[in-house]
Amino acid sequence: MTVGREQIGASGVLFSVQVGSPQRHPLPVLNTRTSDATADSTRKHTWRTSFFRTPSAEPRWLFTTHLAGNQQADTKHHGHPNQAVLIYALEHYPRWQAETGLTEFGPGGLGENFTVTVFNESNVCIGDSFALGEARIQVAGPRYPCQNIARRWRIADLRAQVASTGRTGWYCGVLHEGLITPGMEMTLTERPCPELTIARINAIVHGQAYEPGVVEALMACELLEQFWKDLIAKSIRQQGAH
Repeated sequence: MTVGREQIGASGVLFSVQVGSPQRHPLPVLNTRTSDATADSTRKHTWRTSFFRTPSAEPRWLFTTHLAGNQQADTKHHGHPNQAVLIYALEHYPRWQAETGLTEFGPGGLGENFTVTVFNESNVCIGDSFALGEARIQVAGPRYPCQNIARRWRIADLRAQVASTGRTGWYCGVLHEGLITPGMEMTLTERPCPELTIARINAIVHGQAYEPGVVEALMACELLEQFWKDLIAKSIRQQGAH
């Protein structure tokens, strides 16, 4: 498994910024690996979500709790301080377009706030800090795929596809507030855990790999949430590893 290769000072570009607010949408009947689905438009069969996010060119203030203009529909599972922004790699979208046949599957399609170049799950690590102008953000962990992904694109197994490919994206908390503008640089400023990539966590949690030394380091890492440590322990038990 690839470890974080990018060095301090490496920069990518904040390609696009997306926000959303809770809206009701027809609840689709999902099909496997196709977007052909029917949707019941009656209120009884709708779902409330802010997952539908499209790029916005407007500069926005990044608070310690959220990005201006972005609201969560499910505050139980989303919107915690260490989930202030969800980031996704721009390079993944051509693959999703090819695999799903959906040309509109682009930035914001996985519900992220920031779509970025250069950085991805294989070269971003737990605890990484990035500068975006005056703002400073810190990587908290991967995004654990939820059913909203499948509902958004009306593909029943899309959640599983996101997990199995490792193209999950990652959450960041905000260390210092600042103004965010699409096109600005995102620069790596600190890397306390260079071996603990988002890709490695994903692979262990989703049962694709078992690296005893990495598991030990993750379980001891103070920057990794207990939520992820519990998932790692559960995955190891299911794999029968010790």
